[in-house]
Amino acid sequence: MKLKGIMLFMTAGLFCLNSCIKDEALNTEADITSCVVDDGILLRNPIITNENVTLYVKDSVDITRQNPKFTVTEGATISPESGTTLNFSTPQKYTVTSQDGNWKKTYTIEYAYSNLETEYHFENMKYYEYTEEEGTNPKQFFHIFYDKSVEGQTLDWGSGNAGFMITNSNVPATDYPTFQDNDGYIGKCVKMITRSTGALGAMFGAPIAAGNLFIGTFEIDMTNMAKSTHFGVPFKHEPTELVGYYKYKAGDKFTDAKGNEITGKKDSFDLYAVLFEVTDDVQYLDGTNSLTSPNIISMARISDKKETDTWTRFALPFIMKDGKSIDRDKLNNGKYNIAIIMSSSTEGATFYGAVGSTLCVDEMQLFYK
Repeated sequence: MKLKGIMLFMTAGLFCLNSCIKDEALNTEADITSCVVDDGILLRNPIITNENVTLYVKDSVDITRQNPKFTVTEGATISPESGTTLNFSTPQKYTVTSQDGNWKKTYTIEYAYSNLETEYHFENMKYYEYTEEEGTNPKQFFHIFYDKSVEGQTLDWGSGNAGFMITNSNVPATDYPTFQDNDGYIGKCVKMITRSTGALGAMFGAPIAAGNLFIGTFEIDMTNMAKSTHFGVPFKHEPTELVGYYKYKAGDKFTDAKGNEITGKKDSFDLYAVLFEVTDDVQYLDGTNSLTSPNIISMARISDKKETDTWTRFALPFIMKDGKSIDRDKLNNGKYNIAIIMSSSTEGATFYGAVGSTLCVDEMQLFYK
């Protein structure tokens, strides 16, 4: 479910008793819901987020003549027309217009090879923006980190900020769980703070939102919020080490998923990376299995964690899981994905943690062979 749809759904619930006798209104949704391309060219299923569609393709694919086909929300239209042949050597823009004609959304459609950038300085940031009415200036909500490869391919980092926006949409970007801070090891950095989600978050069984940042996307799953994080992108190298710098301070009061204090327990952060195999059943990992999935091949995870107000270097070697090895054919054919995941509360995916726990990370690099 897309962000606008969730916000409208929650608002509509307040008025449903008054609206039940009225004629059904035209659909206000303007979303791409699915994408189909030529058989045999994808490394994994299309990644569809609120404003982007990313299609990871094999190195042999000619992206200068591609004709993706889209399904949009009921009654909506898309321009250029679905199935139009275009040159995707640079990302293309598509506009979806809602059935009632009052809402438009622009999607960026990108065909991408598995050329992941592996140096992360957290200097590049843009805002998630949302236009409340056609013809008005968009409102800026939260920070989105991104990196660009040498080939010009853009990678947007994922975070749980979109989920926090549902409960606290009027706060400034620096009051979200994940944002850019000026006090980096060099220049700017990513700062992650575990926040309270207030009464509305508690009602959904999510009283806190840990600050987090990860390679992947965030798609809200209201039935199980831990499954909203979709970790991983294709990677055709064997990772060897994840290196960078961090600072950390734990919050004062550790609470469980019901908001009850657990006396004597102290919060901690997490920072790790996993290489995993993509199969028909496992296209990505999420907050329920990112440490336990049998598809994980190797993992690099911080163990020597400490509270520190000075920048502290970490160097995390990738360790092969028991019984696992790298299949070179699968590696060369893009059957493995990599995910880097960091959180201000180790148990944040299950909504255990301490409000105020703060993790800063900067100057990170993924080494490989």
